[in-house]
Amino acid sequence: MDIKGKKVLIVGLAKSGAAAAKALSAMGAEVSGYDRKKFTGIDPEAAALLAGSAGRLLLGGTEPLEDEDWDLLVLSPGVPLDLPFIANAAARGAEVIGELELAWRLSRASFAAVTGTNGKTTTTTLLGEIFKLAGRKTAVAGNIGYPAVSAALEDGMDEAAWMVTEVSSFQLETTKEFHPRVALLLNITPDHLDRHGSLESYAAAKARIHANQNEGDVFVANMDDPSAWAAREGCRARVMGFSRLREPEQGAFVRGGRITVRGADGLTADICGVSELQIPGAHNLENALAAAAAAFAAGVGPEVIGEALRAFRGVAHRLEPAGEIGGVRFVNDSKGTNVDAAIKAIEATEPMIILIAGGYDKHVSFDAFIDAFSGKVKALMLMGATAGQIKAAAEAKGFGDLALCGGMRECVEKAYALAEPGDTVLLSPACASWDMYSCFEERGEDFKDCVRGLGGS
Repeated sequence: MDIKGKKVLIVGLAKSGAAAAKALSAMGAEVSGYDRKKFTGIDPEAAALLAGSAGRLLLGGTEPLEDEDWDLLVLSPGVPLDLPFIANAAARGAEVIGELELAWRLSRASFAAVTGTNGKTTTTTLLGEIFKLAGRKTAVAGNIGYPAVSAALEDGMDEAAWMVTEVSSFQLETTKEFHPRVALLLNITPDHLDRHGSLESYAAAKARIHANQNEGDVFVANMDDPSAWAAREGCRARVMGFSRLREPEQGAFVRGGRITVRGADGLTADICGVSELQIPGAHNLENALAAAAAAFAAGVGPEVIGEALRAFRGVAHRLEPAGEIGGVRFVNDSKGTNVDAAIKAIEATEPMIILIAGGYDKHVSFDAFIDAFSGKVKALMLMGATAGQIKAAAEAKGFGDLALCGGMRECVEKAYALAEPGDTVLLSPACASWDMYSCFEERGEDFKDCVRGLGGS
């Protein structure tokens, strides 16, 4: 990128914004930073660069001047595109992109990009482990918590390296040239409707992952998810499917209890047994199939893929064991930030379950969430902004074994008081964490701290 001397505004100064500010400042841009919060947690190096540069550091609602002529705006994930000063800057000739797009332009490595409503972090992490085991220089970055810009500028991230990148719908909205060699779409279920407005708009944002792919690239999609599989329409890349239920012409599937991959030549390769996976649940089988298909498409041998799948034990805050007290198990699924993810967690957990749920309001229905309780969930502890909505949905369906709680500690203590040996106390909120916590990781750590406070290990 030719950025030297250009006027750049970074919008949103959390991890990705700070990384973008440092990278562009080092390249000689005149960088300013804006965050609507009176943000005190900004990276000190980025804050010093912004405060001491020819640009400015704008915090706490002091919006950039409308008559400012910016050359480039870099938006952090979650920043709404319709903010007046952003629209005005674009009208005055500024280019508006996101941090993912910036990382793509700065990087020389190949991208393997993973999106979907659920399973992104697990699949991204697993795919990264496969590539590393295959001996490839690999950075695992993006929506997973490590800014893609930072990964793109690591030493050794040259043309032979891979950027295994978790990407969200918010990040894909602000892409223009982003061009992954391998793109994965895991599933599409209602989420972030407070931002996208409709399921159709949300699905369209997800489908942007293959917008710039061509015949030399690969698009991997879930054949068992109608919306994800429909997204292949208009795709110029080679399409590979993955499925638990049928066999694609190209892709990953289950045959005789074994994960199997079929390539473009029609030949199949045995990967490993389904029973050898360490991660529980049908949804994690789908994640393993997706990663296997993508790695095979990228040229990784079946033996390496199988070895990585057998060794992988999952990620923190996704069906993570959090201790056992008096025969009562505690499971941290704080990453269950939407209804579909929480349903999958319930399906993957043995009954009886005492469920902790509630959080930030994304304007979705909780009916399907309550329907998943039948025969498995014996009590429900609710907290956060959506507690009342979930309570109303549960009672409308005849489920009344619930309590409204003031926070995590009360939820955990009441759940444990109700539990009997053999039960599982499951935190799977079906909601984002932003009403009470800065991120789902903080919520999950609070849950584990509360469990330890009961005397658990």
